Amino acid sequence: MKRAFTLLALVACLASGAALAATTPAVPPSAAPSANASGAQQFTLKNGMQLIVQPDHRAPTAVHMVWVRVGSLDEVDGTSGVAHVLEHMMFKGTKSLPPGEFSRRVAALGGRENAFTSRDYTGYYQQIPANRLEDVMKLESDRFAHNHWPDDEFQKEIEVVKEERRLRTEDQPRAVLAEQLFATAFVASPYRRPIVGWMSDLDAMTADDVRAFHRQWYTPTNAVVVVAGDVQADQVRALAEKYYGSLPVHALPVRKPRTEPTQQGLRRIAVKAPAEQAYVALAFRAPSLRRLDALADTDRDALALMVLSAVFSGYDGARLDRALTQGENRVADSASSSAMVTGRGPSLFMLSGVPAAGKTAQQVEDALRSEVARVALGGVSEAELNRVKTQWIASTVYERDSVMSQAQELGGNWVQGFPLDANDRLLALLRTVTPAQVQAVAAKYFGDDQLTVGTLLPQPLDAPRARTTLPPGAVIR
Repeated sequence: MKRAFTLLALVACLASGAALAATTPAVPPSAAPSANASGAQQFTLKNGMQLIVQPDHRAPTAVHMVWVRVGSLDEVDGTSGVAHVLEHMMFKGTKSLPPGEFSRRVAALGGRENAFTSRDYTGYYQQIPANRLEDVMKLESDRFAHNHWPDDEFQKEIEVVKEERRLRTEDQPRAVLAEQLFATAFVASPYRRPIVGWMSDLDAMTADDVRAFHRQWYTPTNAVVVVAGDVQADQVRALAEKYYGSLPVHALPVRKPRTEPTQQGLRRIAVKAPAEQAYVALAFRAPSLRRLDALADTDRDALALMVLSAVFSGYDGARLDRALTQGENRVADSASSSAMVTGRGPSLFMLSGVPAAGKTAQQVEDALRSEVARVALGGVSEAELNRVKTQWIASTVYERDSVMSQAQELGGNWVQGFPLDANDRLLALLRTVTPAQVQAVAAKYFGDDQLTVGTLLPQPLDAPRARTTLPPGAVIR
């Protein structure tokens, strides 16, 4: 089963959706906690910070996460990448801990830790023996509120981030294409900027830019603590009140909508880069999934697009595999689709493929669009939909075997403003999608006026480029 097919991947998609309100409305501190059938409970701490606890007693381990509803979507021109740089600097000390001490202490507890930044959120996690939960809560709450480091630590770490950009974007031809594709598909939305930042912005970034971003967005009412594992909810709540509930709160900046203007014609880019094979990616404007109850027409269409993507490439031997990569007349070595319809910004439906030997990117583009046209004209069968839905049910069960996946699911849903049982609701909604609905969205959302095409034009492979010498112990996260 392909990883991209899971519900968790759909809900936690990093590159999609239209702007939510500035924050999810806070539950009054006196309100009763909410809960779902799996035992997860949500509380509001005395300062308004949210806490979600998912007990799972199968192993004596726990995952502790802090999700902040801020990502590259919240940056402004000239400081692209600052959310991600701040994620790095959160490991560089507090007023009471020197640089690197946070990670050393987590390791001494027998734990592992890391962090992640997306367009929509930033997250930090530790997986530790359950009886060491209080230790990591004390550490994490300290750096959340009291992140503190000298300028020379920033000067070293910004070079690490630049090298990360070189390794993961500039040396990866398809990543270069994806970066340019998003910059072309979006005009008003900050989704047009790369999460890691443009290199010129990283060159110009200062330590005070990063400190200012932390002061703006890292406040308890813009964050949630998620704990999953061998824990008791009441004990976790008491610890959260002790370490997080007294943190100071400040007002958040006003989030501007930055709505995308209507696209008025096909957009096309070509990117030249050293590569062995060509590659083509088609990005169609798509509706976003905003609600899981009282659905609007656009919500229903977003659900149908999720199903359509799974029909195209949600399992081995799905439609794109059969039509483009198999048989004597195959045109592609690989082909895939993705319905990126959740998130705080605008959404896209992606189709992509790698031309087979002797075939061109244009032939792959034509073949991908032909498969959409086939669904628009001939629809899909109940058998195809039943296979997709059965695999979704299985993937949900498999995901929940992992306490890390459970915590990721709950944190990702909170960022979207979805309820605790969002994945169960989403699964139930997807099971109601009909062949007629799938056929309708295939006919509605794949015209030229919704399309941006990016093509990778392979160039001769270059010799390895010179590298920056990184400081000892540098970690590319």
